[in-house]
Amino acid sequence: MRDRVLYLFICGAGPASRVIEMVTSAQAEGWSVYCIATPAAVEHFLDIQDLENATGHQVRTSYRKPGDEPLPRPDGVIVAPATYNTINKWAAGISDTYALNQLAELTGLGAKMVVLPFVNQALAANRVFVRSVEELRHAGIRVLFGPGEFEPHPPRTGGKVLDTYPWSLALKALE
Repeated sequence: MRDRVLYLFICGAGPASRVIEMVTSAQAEGWSVYCIATPAAVEHFLDIQDLENATGHQVRTSYRKPGDEPLPRPDGVIVAPATYNTINKWAAGISDTYALNQLAELTGLGAKMVVLPFVNQALAANRVFVRSVEELRHAGIRVLFGPGEFEPHPPRTGGKVLDTYPWSLALKALE
């Protein structure tokens, strides 16, 4: 029996620097993890080599070249940490990066998807963000946002809450 395939989309936010926690937890649950990273995640938060060593797979940041193997079909998709930017663009249908294009395609395919945001209270209160979360939920995507799930932190305090980012909620939501 093969491991279940998990696509882990990583956006450019503080918890991305600790994404290995999610990878090892997912692997312990029988997932083979394939990471897709946004440009901001790569530029500011990730050690690509460490992530590739941890997963055993190349981190995807752009479209594959002709002849490259495609990723296996996912059994589950997690977007974490999902930023204000990614959530709003995805909900609006904007696919100006590889990650957003893949999210749009997976949404259209009806893949089982879970979003674990990382936004502050000011961004979360923005009407556009609220509408985007509702749009993703309407598309059948599980957005872990609200009481008992991800709860936004005060502006400029994100670094103080990295230790309590609820990675495990995303895995539980896939089950």
